[in-house]
Amino acid sequence: MIERKQRVPFRDFSTLSDKDRELGERTMVNGKVVNIFRVLMQHPRLARAWSKFASYILSDQQTLAVREREILILRIGWLNQAPYEWEQHVRIAKAAGVTDDEIERIGKGPTAGWNKNDAALIQAADDLFENSVVSDETWKALSERYNTEQMMDVVFTVGQYNLVSWALNSLGVPLDDYLPGARK
Repeated sequence: MIERKQRVPFRDFSTLSDKDRELGERTMVNGKVVNIFRVLMQHPRLARAWSKFASYILSDQQTLAVREREILILRIGWLNQAPYEWEQHVRIAKAAGVTDDEIERIGKGPTAGWNKNDAALIQAADDLFENSVVSDETWKALSERYNTEQMMDVVFTVGQYNLVSWALNSLGVPLDDYLPGARK
């Protein structure tokens, strides 16, 4: 992963409206607002609008199993060389049952010893990253397991975290101090 310099400073939450402060404070870990929201709250209107969609992708309303969602997020984070995305979602993925071995293989791609279903998810992320479309072959493989809503959630999950990776990398959001990569 490529380390990036912080370009957008953290927001002083005392300068936010109560509503915006509450939005940012919903993301606390270990009693502190996570760094992505400490940065994003520099633009509260954007943060409010984006968080609605992001909340769907991370919620139980999403049709994919948490493990599957996290494999997709980790793969697109890896492809975008987004250390913040990677570190945050390694933690979440492990809680969802993704093993250390699987996390290591995510960086190696769809041919790194995956079962058919997981390989199709990883290939979908690769297809979208490389060509902005899921290939016919990958779509067919996904359709053997997933219904239309789930396949749409595959595409939108990868799209959401592609966008987030771009933002994290470009804004230079630093790793939160509880993440392993922050301990140097």
